[in-house]
Order: sequence, then structure tokens, then C-alpha cells
Amino acid sequence: MTETKLLSVFPTVSAPSSQPQHSEAFDTYRHVSTSTAIASTLATLEARSISAWFGDRKVLDQVSLVMEAGKVTSLIGPSGCGKSTFLRILNRMHEMIPTAALAGEVPLDGQDIYDQGRRITDARRDVGMVFQKPNPFPAMSIYDNVVAGLKLSGQRATRGEKDVIVETSLTKAGLWKEVRDRLRQPGGGLSGGQQQRLCIARSIAIRPRVLLMDEPCSALDPTSTRVIEETMLELAHEVTIVIVTHNMQQAQRVSENCAFFLAAQGQPGGIVEHGKTEAMFGNPVDSRTADYVHGRFG
Repeated sequence: MTETKLLSVFPTVSAPSSQPQHSEAFDTYRHVSTSTAIASTLATLEARSISAWFGDRKVLDQVSLVMEAGKVTSLIGPSGCGKSTFLRILNRMHEMIPTAALAGEVPLDGQDIYDQGRRITDARRDVGMVFQKPNPFPAMSIYDNVVAGLKLSGQRATRGEKDVIVETSLTKAGLWKEVRDRLRQPGGGLSGGQQQRLCIARSIAIRPRVLLMDEPCSALDPTSTRVIEETMLELAHEVTIVIVTHNMQQAQRVSENCAFFLAAQGQPGGIVEHGKTEAMFGNPVDSRTADYVHGRFG
């Protein structure tokens, strides 16, 4: 097992409070070909023989998975089988827990994000996270929420560049038209679905190569869920997405690839089967997968 590494708490950051104005480069930036802009950023994320512990309790055993570049991979399975722990390992959040430890590698385009020479801020910039419960900075404005990650990840931007980033990120998150006239109002005043889309905008503002989403729609109404699913499908052309979901219909709607996690009672979790989502739901190899996706347990 590797030694547990502790993380420091990042400070809260505020951005200027005046109304945003576009930089001269805004129209050029907005109309740059998406395929040209993102061709070099799409990344494959791998997990190689990942095992994880909380103290003496082993919660994951020898989990290996390739999450293909520019595609959505869904992680399914009953509660307690290690899906969320696995997701947190993929951007080095697991090590925030004092009793946590892990073994294995997590290469991002071949480079292990746990290499000793790799800064945790770099790993977090490359692999973003959206949590189950929306967590915007409630007292910060919508604008400041979007750009907060820039300073935390060590990225500098002029005021004009920030204006472009705010509009672009909110547009990609499907929120710009709803909030463009109230960017200086607190992010905590938005509805639950809007807050979750604000968190997505904050995550993609720093241009991650991978976006992790831990049950992002579990607390949302059907309309908000539909909007976020549409957002995921659009973002998949620009960023590799890995989503944990208990909603089998959602897994089928948004993901191209799927991995089924399972843990026997008292045993660590692992992957029973993984592959194309259509095959996993239509013609699974393992009978346990068939039982789970067809609702016979879990």
C-alpha cells in the first residue's frame, strides 16, 4: 500500500465585482473550430490494479478500467460496492481521508497522476469533479463561482479573458441564457438544477481533460436531469466523462461504455463486467450483470 498523503484546504477566492465586458478576442475565441481547439486535449484515463483501504478495511480489489478519450463511461452497481471511492481515486481525493490508502496506478495519457513529481493541483486541473450535491460557493456571485477555480489551479487570466471563460463555460453548461443578466447575484440563490449546472461550469472553466460526475442528477427533478444529461452529451466531444449513477435508464442514455461494480458481503468491491453500454444492457456476459441491469437486485 502507498502512504496516505494529506491535502491542504484551499482558500476562498473572490473575483472583481464590476459588470463583465467582453475582450476584443471574444468573437474570435467563440468561433474557433471546436475540433481544432480540443484535438490535443482529449485524454484517455486508466485505472491499473487499483486497490483501496480505509484503515484495515479493504474496499476495492485490483480494479482495472480504461476510460476512453472523448466518451462517457458510466459506473453502475449497488450501494457500497466502491464506485464513489473509485471515482475519488481518479482525481486524488481518496488521499484526503486520514485513514485511506491505495495501491495501483492511474495513468492519464500514460502518466500516473500519483507520480511523486506530479503536483496535486496539476492532477486536479486535469481531472475535474462534480459532486452528488451541488456545492457552489453560496455567498460568491455566479461570475465569481465560475472563475474561482482559475486561481486555485494556478491559472492567470485577464479580466477580458475571465469574461470569455464565464460566458463560454456557462453556455456549455446550459446555464448562460438563464443567468446572463444576474451574474453578480449569489450562486446560492439558484435552484438546485441551476446550482449543479453552475458547478459543471466551474469545473470546465479550467479546461479539464477528464470530468468525473458522482450521481450528479440524484437530487434533481426530471427537467433538470434532462438538461444535465444533454450537457454531458455535448461536453463529451471536448472532455472524457466518467459518471457514477444508480439510474439504469440514465446510464443507457448518456454513456457509450459501462462498468458494473459489485461487492459480496464483507468483501471488497470490484468490476464484474465492463464494455459497451449497449452490450452490457442488451447481452451481458455475466448473469449477475443481467440480474442487476434488469432490476432483479440492487
